Amino acid sequence: MQTNTNIIPAVIDAIQDKKGTQIKIIDLSKVDGASTGALVICQGNSTAQVSAIADSIREKIHKETGNKPYNYDGYRNSQWIVIDYGDVMAHVFLPDIRKFYNLEDLWSDGRFTEIPDLD
Repeated sequence: MQTNTNIIPAVIDAIQDKKGTQIKIIDLSKVDGASTGALVICQGNSTAQVSAIADSIREKIHKETGNKPYNYDGYRNSQWIVIDYGDVMAHVFLPDIRKFYNLEDLWSDGRFTEIPDLD
């Protein structure tokens, strides 16, 4: 099984497959006390799209790497779904919920990479 941080390109592809936008990667590998090596954050425009993006991530990672998430949560209301792969955590938000929790500000000491939207 491969190192989990190697799944980031597949996570990005899975997000883009479902038209997820505003993708940011936050590298936390040099941040003391971080519970993961990296966050991948994105958003969808509806609860249906948020669920579809999260499903796409889980399916693509399993198909391409054999990895299953350690845990995931948020499908009940699909406003914010988090998928935990250990060294990588994927967060899929509705825009207002993303703004409210503002993980980018919370983890501002990480190294940020923005992925351009496809459209």
